[in-house]
Amino acid sequence: MITILVYYYVTLLWNYKFNIKMKIPQPFPYQGSKRGIALEILRFFPVQINRLVEPFAGSSAVSIAAAFQLQVSSFWLNDAHKPLINLWQEIIHHTERLTENYETHWNAQLGDERYYFNKVRSQFNESGRPEDFLYLLARCVKAAIRYNTKGEFNNTPDHRRKGTHPVEMRNRLYRTAELLKGRTFLSALNYWELLEQCEQADIVYMDPPYQGVCQNRDQRYCPHFDHDEFCHWLDYLNRRKIRFIISYDGRTGKKIYGQQLPESLELTRIEIAAGRSTQATLLGRNEETVESLYLSKNLMKHAQSSVSVNDRNRQLLFQ
Repeated sequence: MITILVYYYVTLLWNYKFNIKMKIPQPFPYQGSKRGIALEILRFFPVQINRLVEPFAGSSAVSIAAAFQLQVSSFWLNDAHKPLINLWQEIIHHTERLTENYETHWNAQLGDERYYFNKVRSQFNESGRPEDFLYLLARCVKAAIRYNTKGEFNNTPDHRRKGTHPVEMRNRLYRTAELLKGRTFLSALNYWELLEQCEQADIVYMDPPYQGVCQNRDQRYCPHFDHDEFCHWLDYLNRRKIRFIISYDGRTGKKIYGQQLPESLELTRIEIAAGRSTQATLLGRNEETVESLYLSKNLMKHAQSSVSVNDRNRQLLFQ
């Protein structure tokens, strides 16, 4: 009987989380997006947030999930990659124009997808238009933003698909805009310029580029990111008593990637299962990816002042 109840509980919990996840919109595909584990990350957030700040916004998966599930007054989405912020500007403030332009691209490609992708890629490298960027993200291999040494977007199209259908894209963009419009500030600053402006009432979520990712890439996509310098700014946030959460290092099978953050920062490190590795699957290996989540001491003090972390996690999950 106990085994049946446990199975029922686990199944109910999985279905609940799966249904919630499917309702959270994803405006565009993006390599490295935290959409798959966003709900797990949110378990460690306060139920009510004055302002959620993302210095490395990317696909903003955590902010979108927070807008869907938590009580958040406002958001600050920042990314040093300006074309990405321009796309967010278009998604939130000019949704109809973006959906129409995307539909034009999607229909125009039919019958000669490779040629049309290259044409749009050239247009984007000349003008940086958001609708071109959205189309490239929907069509390129692994939804990865890659530039050559000349600063030109140079990823290739995924020949297995034509990109998100315009009807579905419209649905995703409008649902995202509905969650963020009227309470989101956008910027394209270096992360430390943003951290200097954070306040104690904020919650800062950071998902910086993994160490080594930016060594040979054009600065237009990935400005210089230094581990030691990042630790300096985390210490700065600690001294200012600002609460923050970081996605940083991790492991796949026995392979460890990224350098762990130092103990001197007094962070609480938690491992989150992120599912089976796509790359390992392609190579015929069954390996799970685990990502590290770091919670600042000021966030932990706030959590422990009223209820234990485990109890608090359950409270957030089932509210």
